[in-house]
Amino acid sequence: MIAEETLVQELQQEESRAKAFEVLVNTYKERLYWHIRRIVLDHDDTDDVLQNTFIKVYRNIEKFKGDSKLYSWMYRIATNESLTFLKQKSRKMGISDQELKDRMVENLQADVYFEGDEIQLKLQKALATLPDKQKLVFTMKYFQEMKYTDISEALDTSVGALKASYHLAVKKIETYLKEN
Repeated sequence: MIAEETLVQELQQEESRAKAFEVLVNTYKERLYWHIRRIVLDHDDTDDVLQNTFIKVYRNIEKFKGDSKLYSWMYRIATNESLTFLKQKSRKMGISDQELKDRMVENLQADVYFEGDEIQLKLQKALATLPDKQKLVFTMKYFQEMKYTDISEALDTSVGALKASYHLAVKKIETYLKEN
């Protein structure tokens, strides 16, 4: 695997950008896919958001200053693209954000790419009740097993705030699972 600093340098140089971008996509597409998938839930929507994420990365790589890890920067772009996508989708459908979340969870049962069982479906329903930030933090910590420092970098939030969000999310999920 190519060193991150080298990859960034190659991405920021016109003559090596195309080849370096191919390496970037091949290196990060699966992890970004699953991060986005846990937010938007639908496979086809995930593919669209992933493509938009990589387009944004390509167009803005010259602005990347290296203050964070490249992956954290891309994670932030993917997260923002996912949330924007969901807001636009609910607006186009003329429904609230919560109604969209509920519909997305219901559609999971019919999704051929969803491999979860009844417990996974129940967890997704519980996640749909959380505010976006709590859902993101829970997803990144629980499913992706990210460290708080990495989540902090990706979401540009303090570790203390993330721990509080995670704790609240866990409590809400526990309550939901007990009541449903």
